[in-house]
Amino acid sequence: MKVLLVNMPWGSVEVPSLALGILRTAAEARGHEVLVREANLDFVDWITERTPFTLDDYTYYATNSYFQGAGDWVFSGALHGSPGDADAFSRFLARHGASPDETAMTRALHGLVPEFTARLAAELAAEQADVVGFTTTFQQNTAALAAARLLKELAPGTHVVFGGANCDGEMGAALHRCFPFVDHVVRGEGETAFPALLDAVAGLRAGAGLRAGAGPEAAYESALAGIAGLCWRDRSGAARAQPMAGRPLPPGEILAPSYEGFFERLDASAAAQWVQPKLLVEGSRGCWWGEKHHCTFCGLNGSSMEFRSKSPDRFHAELLDLAARFQVLDFVVVDNILDMGYFDTVLRRLAEGEYDVRLHFEVKSNLRKHQFRMLGDAGAVMVQPGIESLSTRVLKLMDKGVTGCQNVRALRDAQSAGVSACWNYLYGFPGEAPEDYRGVLAQMPLLHHLEPPAGASRIAIERFSPYFDRPELGFADLRPAPQYAEVYRLPEEELAGLAYLFAAEPRGIGDDLGAELGAAVEAWRAEHPACRLTWQEAGGRIVLVSRRPAYDWTVHELADPAETALFRLLEQPRTAAVLGAKSGLPAERVRAVLDRWTGLGLLFHENGGYVHVAVEADNQALLRPGHRHHGEEQRSAACVG
Repeated sequence: MKVLLVNMPWGSVEVPSLALGILRTAAEARGHEVLVREANLDFVDWITERTPFTLDDYTYYATNSYFQGAGDWVFSGALHGSPGDADAFSRFLARHGASPDETAMTRALHGLVPEFTARLAAELAAEQADVVGFTTTFQQNTAALAAARLLKELAPGTHVVFGGANCDGEMGAALHRCFPFVDHVVRGEGETAFPALLDAVAGLRAGAGLRAGAGPEAAYESALAGIAGLCWRDRSGAARAQPMAGRPLPPGEILAPSYEGFFERLDASAAAQWVQPKLLVEGSRGCWWGEKHHCTFCGLNGSSMEFRSKSPDRFHAELLDLAARFQVLDFVVVDNILDMGYFDTVLRRLAEGEYDVRLHFEVKSNLRKHQFRMLGDAGAVMVQPGIESLSTRVLKLMDKGVTGCQNVRALRDAQSAGVSACWNYLYGFPGEAPEDYRGVLAQMPLLHHLEPPAGASRIAIERFSPYFDRPELGFADLRPAPQYAEVYRLPEEELAGLAYLFAAEPRGIGDDLGAELGAAVEAWRAEHPACRLTWQEAGGRIVLVSRRPAYDWTVHELADPAETALFRLLEQPRTAAVLGAKSGLPAERVRAVLDRWTGLGLLFHENGGYVHVAVEADNQALLRPGHRHHGEEQRSAACVG
């Protein structure tokens, strides 16, 4: 049986789809012929022939406008067969910070993409596949639905299947219910459900009963009814949704992806001039922290929080096999949180191995210096440590399990290890107060040498998060985010099932203080490339070098043994009382030193704790090609979280 898997805009153009790679492995293991269509690259080639479209433009729709839904709205006219209210959506984008150029481009694309979608659907129909599967995550939903609608009109006998993060839980059931041209939706993990669905379709097409004495259609329905999480339609046309699996897949059943053909397609695309390709690799699913302490704002793990991890040997072998097969050394590890057992296994072996891999990990921010060094030695060039705030009280509202001083320590130690830290500053938590931000804002200039946040933003309410599931936490009156009405043109009760993002009355600090935080973050980002605060040993002394506009000193020495001992103690967050007890110094002496160092911008202090913020002078970030001082340009990492 022929299976065609489709990766629509706005899927990332620098990586293949992990989901489709896994489903390809599963389907080929059952003997099916599988093709993967990189329709996101098709779109790049199509649009760059017609407009001066750039990578920055693509990134705007793929990630930067996610919370406004601009990428989905672009394809909404193609989905519905008629243009939407461009004036209303333009006003919506402008209220949420879109530039006039971004708004104009969105309107123009909305008018152009029906032609692309029709052309793509005709090409998909010409493949004469038995099953066409669309993966949908982030802003791929409307593009996928638009192509599926036209495909079904051209080839009504094709089985159209949807799956991916946008199909988890009730979202998948609502999508299936609202769009009758979608025959099946696979909700949750696909390694078991998708091959079972293919077997059922193959049996139906072969006309063979799957159950003794049953006709093909009855046997087909019986088979579908046995697939956990599957949405399907019975012979009357009624939408059916099987209960999702009670337990997630064990790690031994999580398949490795197949990425054959991606690099050849990318090399032939205009996008090849935009990006350096990377590969996605998976070591675990779920979140070991979230199993016990689900961060209140986070919906990333969807309906499957239980943490499962591949064995270190298997993960290491899969990564090196992909590197050897595709001659690529850049990897993004998609795990929501790094398995701590990988430090003394996978990371150590990578550090000692022959491949100079470059890796991106998501980690918890309470890692210690030696763990950041292990990450750096293993090839980690970027981590996403989930910092989110530098206020202990706000972090407690998030149920993060860390303090503000620990988060600053993570930024410092990551930089000492030559590892970039990607993070966002979030606000708007029920119970927070202005004083939770004032102290941090006053200290931001002393942190300008450390990796800045990508931005500051009010939290959005995500499906599957505690804020969504537990109204007693502060968001009792939730409604689908406003962009969904413009995108889907459905009643609100259906939008409530389709939506991942929800709107509510703002909580926490007001917009004025939020704007002040945003301006402080932008100042940090602007000054960061030219800033430096480092320390090094020199004959028993500690020599500090500072280049930060807020401080008028350049070199400072700590020569007193008592003070150098205090400085070393402050590698970890400590209170004044603990510093006194550990150093044996009188409380007055400790307080005087803390006050003096605070004035020099050497210490971050919060919630009674202190930690020094100086980076080790031999850190790899300073040695990295392209590092600049005195205002010269330096590329800054950005992330979405």
